[in-house]
Amino acid sequence: MTRECAVLLPGVCAALADPRQPGLDDTCLEKLLDWFRSLTWFDPTVELLQDNPCLTELLTSVLALPVPSPSILSFTLQLAGILASAESRFQHLQQEKLLGRLFGQEGPRGGAAWEDASVRSAWLKGVHSMLHHLPALHCLCSTGGMDVIFTLQGDPSLFVASAASQLLVHVLTFSLEPETSKALSTKDCDWPVCAQMIAKHIKESLQSSSASHIEQSLKLLSSLFGSCFGSCYAAWTEVLWLDIAKQIESFLLEETVQAQPLLANLLLNVARSPAFCGTEGSFWALVTSALEHLTPVQAGPLAVGLLKLCKCPQDVRIQALTVLLQPMDCILRAASQPLECAGLLDESVSDPATVESLLSSKTSCAGLLCQTLAHLEKLLSLKHLRVDLPCVSLLHSLMTILQFCNGFLSPTSPLGSTISRNLINCFRVQKSALDVLAALSEKKDCDSLIGSLFDVLLAYLQNPNTSPTVLKKTFQATSKWLVHLQELSSSNSQWQQTEKILEDVLVVLQKRLCSPCWEVRDSSLEFLTSMVKCLRDQKEFRQCLLSSEVLRLTENLLEDPESYVRASAVTAVGHLALITCFAPDSPVIGNQYNKESIVAKLQEILSTDSEGFPRRAVISIFTKWLREGCTGQREATEQFVSRVIQAVEHDLDWEVRLGGLELVEVFCSQTICQLSQCPYAPASSSATSSTPQNELLQVFCRAKLFGFLFGSLCDCDKPVGQRACDVLVGLRGHFYPMSTLENPQEVEDSPAGRGIAWLQRTLRQGSLAQNFPTDGDVGVDFQDPESMMLALGAIDLLELHDELNKSSDHVEESPQSLLQDILATVGTIEDNEVDCY
Repeated sequence: MTRECAVLLPGVCAALADPRQPGLDDTCLEKLLDWFRSLTWFDPTVELLQDNPCLTELLTSVLALPVPSPSILSFTLQLAGILASAESRFQHLQQEKLLGRLFGQEGPRGGAAWEDASVRSAWLKGVHSMLHHLPALHCLCSTGGMDVIFTLQGDPSLFVASAASQLLVHVLTFSLEPETSKALSTKDCDWPVCAQMIAKHIKESLQSSSASHIEQSLKLLSSLFGSCFGSCYAAWTEVLWLDIAKQIESFLLEETVQAQPLLANLLLNVARSPAFCGTEGSFWALVTSALEHLTPVQAGPLAVGLLKLCKCPQDVRIQALTVLLQPMDCILRAASQPLECAGLLDESVSDPATVESLLSSKTSCAGLLCQTLAHLEKLLSLKHLRVDLPCVSLLHSLMTILQFCNGFLSPTSPLGSTISRNLINCFRVQKSALDVLAALSEKKDCDSLIGSLFDVLLAYLQNPNTSPTVLKKTFQATSKWLVHLQELSSSNSQWQQTEKILEDVLVVLQKRLCSPCWEVRDSSLEFLTSMVKCLRDQKEFRQCLLSSEVLRLTENLLEDPESYVRASAVTAVGHLALITCFAPDSPVIGNQYNKESIVAKLQEILSTDSEGFPRRAVISIFTKWLREGCTGQREATEQFVSRVIQAVEHDLDWEVRLGGLELVEVFCSQTICQLSQCPYAPASSSATSSTPQNELLQVFCRAKLFGFLFGSLCDCDKPVGQRACDVLVGLRGHFYPMSTLENPQEVEDSPAGRGIAWLQRTLRQGSLAQNFPTDGDVGVDFQDPESMMLALGAIDLLELHDELNKSSDHVEESPQSLLQDILATVGTIEDNEVDCY
């Protein structure tokens, strides 16, 4: 603790204990507790209490209050726990007889204050902080504290109940820590006292007739096996599990038990424990039983969790996959009678009638399918799945679901008709199915259904009743499958099928670009951009695209009344230009698509659009063009960059200014590579006056880079200043290698020295960018190569870099500032200097 804080602390403690003072803001109290946590973490000695007796006096004073406020009492309980986290301070507080009065029976837990949930929560947090040494653990067990925690497990406040459960996990793991090396058995006497009490409580609760007690214990067990107890205490895990396994098994078989939904999470957490890494034993038999007896909705999370485990036995893994595929199999079998294609499964894990019943119900059909589809999407995203998915049948099932949802399939079976009625226009299921459909595009064995798949996708794209959100998902899935189709066509020369599908997609796209709904226009443009990114190198795609009306319609949307659409149109036009204007083999197109026209339109948007989104999109596209070398020869690129800088340096949107700095960084990197003998190589110390170096400086000055960069250092938005400083530090590293910087005195004496000195002072003050002069009226010529060389070498950019990267609250959030704020709030500082951070 600093001397300044030690001087302020007694006044703060006195104010906290004074009932006449107004209550402090909870945020201030939390920050004060955070400070004490950091103090006690780095200093476990008793000196903190001996050197600051006001802390003990605060605890005593609050206990002496007849009716302390809940917030101050909660603060005191937590503070006492933090102070008692070290054994020496614990013993000191025990000698003062304070801990018993705070956490024992004579404390708040026996009075009216206990009715307040914040006090109960603070008691738990205080005990949790204190339990880092055995004397505190023994004190908790001997004073009835464990029974209090057991009771608070069922507290009506969810925050209190959760804190109690977390505390029990901590108590058990901490009490077993010294015992991990000892021989184990299932006898109670082998467990430490606290661990015995918790284990006994769990077993009694599981055997009770109270559903809430059973639920609390199952939640506690899930937390135990899911915490470090499961991974670091494998032997104890097995001992505890053997004690409760029979009871858990009975819950699975008793279908009326309300605790069944919690069993899946418990079994999954146990399965993750090292204690059950073998493939033998009764545990995996119990998991198999759970997959059979839990409902499909309850078994789904367990099944997908098991499939992610690398140590799960293969037969259990196959069974888990079967559980997930069962609803999809039911959909496929319900679609037609007799069955036109093979189902997903040869046999079911549980009774198929259960799944059929859920899918037949209007209330449960969509929920079951959305859950199943979400699990399947997770599995498809895994790089290493240790079971084979029947991708072809799965794809067929997805197509069937999508056709049920839009009414394009009329099944003949009664079950199919019922499911179809339940799913018609069900947006939730449509979106989930399309997500899985997109994920399946990565698989290589679905080629036989690709024609039928695009029929389904095109039906959704063409249907005017498709909702905007579902249409967006359809576009995303279509984009992925178009890439797959292109790869397929390249390998087997199925150009005709590909060309027909592309033409159909572009016809639909043209209609959607003219939609009265702005979300549809926006999604259409995003889809177009995605296609161009993925397929622009394919000759067939370019031919289909250029022969359509898509380019004209896209360019028209640059003037759309909706700013999101204008931004998406900018991005689409920017990517289309890579085909129409900048590609070496681009075909001759009408004058409206020439490079100058496109660049002029985008520059106009950058300079005049009233919304930030389109301007951000323009600067992003310009940077992309620059990276790909589309802006012409060096002179043309220099002029292009200069015009962009002039457009963005006073833009009101900080992200546009930041984008301008990214463009400048790319330009600097490219120019240095072009003009230096070795790309990215710093100049030698004798080369600072060489022709390449002078030419570089002249290029940068003509492009008006330095005025923009130095002005951005003072930008009121910190990310802009940080990026500008990064660019300038990089430039200085090129022009001044090996720290050969200018002598400050020599700079001061040079003709431009006064201006450079002014610049250094201004940058240190951090003036706002809009007031930063860049026209040379203060003696700094930002377009003079010699002056800029001097500025790069003389200004301490690294010091500026450190300042800019400091947290904005590094002063205001200091402990001293916090203590001053508290004193100011309670009125003990006359000038009331509150920084209000």
